[in-house]
Amino acid sequence: MPEPRTWQLTACSAVLGLALAAGAATAAGPWDNGQRKAERARAAAATPTGGAHHAEKRPPAGPPRKPAPAPSAAGVLRALDAPPAGLKDDLAAVLVPLLADPGLGPLRTASVVDATTGRQLYGEGATTPMTPASTIKIATSVAALSALGPDHRIPTTVVASADGRTVTLVGGGDPTLDRARLKALATATARALKDRGATGVRITYDARLYRGPARHPIGPNENIAPVSALMLDEGRLDGSRSGPAPRAADPARDTATAFAELLTKAGTKVQGTPAPGTAPKPAQGAEPGPGAEPGPGAEPGPGQGAEPARGAKAAALARTESAPLSDLVERTLTHSDNDLAEALARQTALARKQPASFTGAGKAVRAELTTLGLPTAGTRFADGSGLSRDNRLSAALLTGLLTRAADPDRPALRPVLTGLPVGGFSGTLQGRFDTGPATTGAGLVRAKTGTLTGVNTLAGTVVTADGRLLAFAFLAGRTPSPYTAQPALDRLSAALAPQG
Repeated sequence: MPEPRTWQLTACSAVLGLALAAGAATAAGPWDNGQRKAERARAAAATPTGGAHHAEKRPPAGPPRKPAPAPSAAGVLRALDAPPAGLKDDLAAVLVPLLADPGLGPLRTASVVDATTGRQLYGEGATTPMTPASTIKIATSVAALSALGPDHRIPTTVVASADGRTVTLVGGGDPTLDRARLKALATATARALKDRGATGVRITYDARLYRGPARHPIGPNENIAPVSALMLDEGRLDGSRSGPAPRAADPARDTATAFAELLTKAGTKVQGTPAPGTAPKPAQGAEPGPGAEPGPGAEPGPGQGAEPARGAKAAALARTESAPLSDLVERTLTHSDNDLAEALARQTALARKQPASFTGAGKAVRAELTTLGLPTAGTRFADGSGLSRDNRLSAALLTGLLTRAADPDRPALRPVLTGLPVGGFSGTLQGRFDTGPATTGAGLVRAKTGTLTGVNTLAGTVVTADGRLLAFAFLAGRTPSPYTAQPALDRLSAALAPQG
């Protein structure tokens, strides 16, 4: 019932001494909730052949609830000298029976760590690699933030040939490019072409930044588009901004076609239809002209607001950039955005001088986590999203990742914590923690979900009554159904929260 939860949240806020604006945890944006209707039926049948699905239950109607403060608040991350008295023994007594729930299937591992000290408080097969499903996005996000920093932005640029007759749209790997930003990019390009005296151009597009197969190994799927360095609205064809959707077979071509149409409307004559091409290198020192606006909340980048490039040499005409990587990570985690997760993995590969492919991204993510001193033995990163069943992560690695993100000396990793969904309130946890003993975790548990047919996982953080931040990871395999496994995982994580 809402009344007990409201009391619980108020009491917890008083104990912790934290104050954040109501609803702050839900302000990241309208991100993907990733549920596939067909997959639900297959999961209920316990056939181990399907893909990901999240947030099966809709939240009850009524006024929005207020989540507990984010775990990155100063009071939560403060240094705590003494370990919680008796907590390790208490956890074993509480968690062992909950882990025995038959809804979790025969394979289950667990790790609970004091995020301030890194001390393991409870472990059950903690170092055993398991299929993590979408909890692998925690690893993908940590690696990207570590390699690139929270302020990194992903560009999309327009370059003109030296003779001014060809304009090339160059993808930098930003799946969040939307029609508004593409229109602004076309408008800026048309203005730059007019200043250069161009009367008509042909359009080519360059998506060669990414290598290897574009199609995810699971095949055509409504949860993910072909992975391309140039794409519009994550390749969605139905106008949606989240959830499963029909996807473009060739996102780069479709994006270039939309750009050509917008360029025509902006007053530039376009000859023929867009075709793949190679972008010429702009003259050294040439800056793009007034480009499209950056992503939501972004500040204008270098070159934006400058005069259009002129001259007879190849020139960068316009540029648009994504929101900062910190925002992209929060979006990825809050609503389990598969397309964005794959983009983050490939951006990490580029930073690590690896091919921007599934294989290169996997090598780069693992290498980046190794440099952070994390336990990567036995891990496998077959993709960045967790859709692949070939991925392997341990519960200990997941809690290690969360502990690194909570480290006051690593503020660049903090978006991993702030991006975690809030139990019962946001993202893929919006419709959970609403029945039985799990309700004690509503607003207090922040965690990334993971769901494949026969695989259910949960990894995140919770704050104890004395203000200590715990990191936890629970992984279950060969589960009979998500409708029994997910409540069991919710009860496990709720058991760590202060009890009313």
